Amino acid sequence: MDTNLDRLLLVPAAVLVAVLLLFHRAVPGGSLLPTVLPWLGLAVPVLLALAVRRRSRPVLIATVLPLAAWLTVFGGHLIPDDDLPYDVVAVQHNASDENPDPAGTVRALLAAEPGLVALEEVTPEALPVYAAAFTGHLPHHVAYGTVALWSRYPLTEAATLDIRPAAFGPDWNRGLRAVAHTPHGAIAVYVVHLPSVRLGPSGLGSANRDDSADRLGTALQADPAVRVILLGDLNATAADRGLKPVTALLTTAGADFAFSFPARLPIARIDHVMARGLTVTAVRTLGRTASDHLPIVAHLRGS
Repeated sequence: MDTNLDRLLLVPAAVLVAVLLLFHRAVPGGSLLPTVLPWLGLAVPVLLALAVRRRSRPVLIATVLPLAAWLTVFGGHLIPDDDLPYDVVAVQHNASDENPDPAGTVRALLAAEPGLVALEEVTPEALPVYAAAFTGHLPHHVAYGTVALWSRYPLTEAATLDIRPAAFGPDWNRGLRAVAHTPHGAIAVYVVHLPSVRLGPSGLGSANRDDSADRLGTALQADPAVRVILLGDLNATAADRGLKPVTALLTTAGADFAFSFPARLPIARIDHVMARGLTVTAVRTLGRTASDHLPIVAHLRGS
């Protein structure tokens, strides 16, 4: 039962979804589309159901377009990769500055048996609690501002990392760099927390986050280290154009969506483990803590 409605509305809708999936980087605007991009795949079962209900062959054929586009962009995320070899386990978690149970959070993170743990939104009051809970498991740590790193491996060259946007005051400090001396060689480890995006009349405002990402990209590009790991809450998905200064230099795992935010109903991975000189072989989420983010754990292998 083909109708003009099918040709004028449903078929163009299928084509539009396919175009958005394949050419999202060319679409003007901010961070909204990259954030919801994987969820555009939900259009496929909706269109398929409408095609069957309306007995519309054009809609049924058109549904193949968004399905093929989604698989092209995200099909690799469906391939299990947990059994790939790895040398380092790293955990990234925005622990929340309102976390009422830092010790419980640490117990949840240690279940992954990590060699590195990065935390953001670490308050001065909570820092001693985190430090005591990690003692005996990850004996080396460094903290600057609201970011911190715990390590099984000795740390040297620890220093604050200036990624402060021009619009923010000097008390804003959300970055650090240290060198972890692992059995597989020295690794420069970055821990960062980029500014949040804000919803405004013109959509999601990301100017401050993008400014911070530019500064982070400059630091990464100038870093002489052969092996680099970046752990942080970047307040953006890897597909977001605002992260291009970073994603042009580092890579992450292609499999497992590992949505990390919001914890109650995760819709996007804005917490990341990326690397240079190492391969991120797997990324997955851990169970909920008292934070509004889910922790993510990554396996990394030396290149």
